[in-house]
Amino acid sequence: MEKLIVILTFTGALLALLFAFIMSRKVLKFSEGTDLMKKISQSIRKGADAYLKRQYKIVIIFFGVMFVVLSVMAIFKLLTPYVPFAFVTGGFFSALSGFIGMKIATLANARTANACREGLNKGLRIAFSAGSVMGFTVVGLGLFDISVWFFLLKFVFGLQPAEITSAMLTFGMGASSMALFARVGGGIFTKAADVGADLVGKVEAGIPEDDPRNPAVIADNVGDNVGDVAGMGADLYESYVGSIISASALGVAAFHSIEAMALPMLLAAIGVVCSIIGTFFVRTKEDATQKQLLSALSRGTNFSAITIGILSLPLIYFVLGANNWKIYFAILAGLIAGVLIGKATEYYTSDGFKPTQNLAATSETGTATIIIGGLSVGMLSTLLPIVIISICVLVAFFVSNGANNAAQGLYGIGLSAVGMLSTLGITLATDAYGPVADNAGGIAQMAGLEEDVRNRTDALDSLGNTTAATGKGFAIGSAALTALALMASYIDKINTIEGGAAKIANLSITNPTVLTGLFIGACLPLVFAAITMNSVGRAAQSVVKEVRRQFKEIAGLMDGKTDPDYASCVDLCTKASLREMILPTIVAVVVPVIVGLTLGPTGVVGMLAGATVSGFLMAVFMSNSGGAWDNAKKYIESGVYGGKGSENHKAAVVGDTVGDPFKDTSGPAINILIKLLSMVSIVFAALVVSFSIL
Repeated sequence: MEKLIVILTFTGALLALLFAFIMSRKVLKFSEGTDLMKKISQSIRKGADAYLKRQYKIVIIFFGVMFVVLSVMAIFKLLTPYVPFAFVTGGFFSALSGFIGMKIATLANARTANACREGLNKGLRIAFSAGSVMGFTVVGLGLFDISVWFFLLKFVFGLQPAEITSAMLTFGMGASSMALFARVGGGIFTKAADVGADLVGKVEAGIPEDDPRNPAVIADNVGDNVGDVAGMGADLYESYVGSIISASALGVAAFHSIEAMALPMLLAAIGVVCSIIGTFFVRTKEDATQKQLLSALSRGTNFSAITIGILSLPLIYFVLGANNWKIYFAILAGLIAGVLIGKATEYYTSDGFKPTQNLAATSETGTATIIIGGLSVGMLSTLLPIVIISICVLVAFFVSNGANNAAQGLYGIGLSAVGMLSTLGITLATDAYGPVADNAGGIAQMAGLEEDVRNRTDALDSLGNTTAATGKGFAIGSAALTALALMASYIDKINTIEGGAAKIANLSITNPTVLTGLFIGACLPLVFAAITMNSVGRAAQSVVKEVRRQFKEIAGLMDGKTDPDYASCVDLCTKASLREMILPTIVAVVVPVIVGLTLGPTGVVGMLAGATVSGFLMAVFMSNSGGAWDNAKKYIESGVYGGKGSENHKAAVVGDTVGDPFKDTSGPAINILIKLLSMVSIVFAALVVSFSIL
C-alpha cells in the first residue's frame, strides 16, 4: 500500500506539472502584438522580477534564522531532525509556485491583449491557459513535495505512519510563512500602486484608468502580478498541502491505518485528472455577455467538481472498505460547500446581481454613502458562508461516525477540506486568469488599441474581478476547514508528547486559560488587518506624493508629449512593501509561542479557536466589501449613473480605493494567518509542554 501511495501521488504531481508545461508552451506560441505592446509588457515583467528578487533575499534571511532555531530545538529533542528541512522545502515550493505563476502571467498579458484584437474567445483562452499554468503548478509541486517526503520518511528513514504525518505537518509552517510574505508584501505593493494611480490619476487629474500619462500605471500592473498571482499561488499552495497532510494525520489517529492516511493523497491525485479534463470545457462565443463569460468558466469548474464527486465513492470503498462508505458524504459536503461559497461570493460582488447594483446607486448621494453601503454589503455577506461552513462541519463530523468516535469525525472534517480543494488546479486557474486579463486591459489602453479591443479586455477584466472575489471566498472557506483540522492535529500532537495529555485535559470554555486564549485569538485578525491596512496607507502616501510631483514638475506630461518616470513608482512600491511585510509575519510566528509559554496548550487551543472564527468572518467581510466596491465602479463605468468621469464615478473610485486593501491585502492575508498560527503551534508543541508557565 505504501508504494502505491507514492506511485499514485507522484503520478498526479507529474500529470499536473506536465499539463502546466503544455499550457505554458501554448501561451507562448501567440504573438505579443506591436512593438509598443511588447515594450509595455517587458516593463511590467522587469518590475515584477525585480520585486520578487528583492523579496526573496529578505525571505531567505528569515528562513535561515528559523532553520537555526528549529535545528537547535531538534538537538534538544523538542523536534525530530527532519523538521528544519521540511520547513525549508515547504517554503521553497510555496515560493516556486508563486514565481512560476507570475512569470507566465507577465508573459501572457500582451498576448491576451493582442488576441482580443481578433476576438473575445481567443483572449479568454489565452488568459485562462496562463491561469491554468499557475493552478496546475501549485497542485503539481504540492503533490511532488508530499510524495517525496513520504518516500524518504517511510522507505529511507523507516518511520511509522504516525511519525510520518507528524513530521510532514511541519513543512506546512514553511509554506504558510512564505505565503504570508508573498500575500502581505505583494498585497501592499499592488494596493499602494493602485491607490496612488486612482486617487491622483482618475480622481484628481481626471484621466482614464491605465492612462500612459499616469506615473503609477506600470507599478499598478506589476502589482497585479506580484500580489494577485505570486501571492495567491503561494497562499493556495499552503492551503492545498496543509489540508492533505492534516487530514492524513487525523486519519492515522482515527483508524491507525496506512489506508486512512493514503485517502487524502489519492483523492488529490484523482482531482488533478478531473481538473485537467474540466479545462477543455472553458470556451465562449464572440458576443458573450458577462454572465455568459462567467458560465464559460463555471462549466469547467462544475464539471471537475461533479467528476471528483462521482469518483470519490468507489475510491473510499476500495481504500477504507464498505464499512466506512458514509465518509463519502464528508468529501461531498466539502465539494458542495466550496461551490456554494463561490456562488454566495459571486452574488454579493458581481455587478450582475442586486447587492452591487444597489451599491452603485448609492454613489448618487456621494462618497460617504457608497462607503457605508460597501461596509454593509461586506458585513451581510458573512452570513451565508458561515452557515455553509457550519453545515459542512456538522455533516462531515456526523457522517464520519463522529457521534461514536470523535477522532473519526474530525477525520471527516479534514476530508471535507481536501474535497473542497481537490479540484484546485482548475479553480485556481479561474482566479489567476483575472490579473492576466487586468494587465491585458492596461496594455490595450497604454498602447492605444482600438475601442472594441478595450471593450473585450474590459469584459474579461470585469469577469476577472468576479472570479478573483470568488477565488478569495473559496480560499477563505478552505482555510477555515483546514484550520479546524489543524487544531485537531494540534490537540492530537499534544497528547502524544510526554506530560501533554495532563496539560490539555480541560478544554472547557469555563477554563480561564481557554477563555483568555479565545479572546486573544479573536483579537489577532483585527490587529493583523490594522497593521496591514496601515502599511498600505503609508506606502500609498509615498506613491501619491510621487505621482503628484511628476504631474507638477514634468513639463508636457499631461499633454502626452513626455513620458513619466515609471521606474520611480515601481521602486517606491517595492521598498515600502518589503519593509512593511516583516512585522505581520513576525506577529503570526511569535504570538502562538508566547501564548503557549504563558497560558499553556489549553490557551493555545482557545487562541486557535478564536482566531479561526474571527478570522473567517473578517476575511469574508473585507474581501466581499472590496469586491463589491470594485465592481460597483465597473458597473458605473459601463454607462449607468453618469458613466465615466461623472461625480458618481468619482465617488465609486474612492469606494474602490478603500476596498483595494480590503480585498487584496488584509482580507486574503487573514486566511493565511489562521493556518500559520496552527502550524506554528504544532511545530512548537513540545517546547510549550516542557516550559509553559500554566
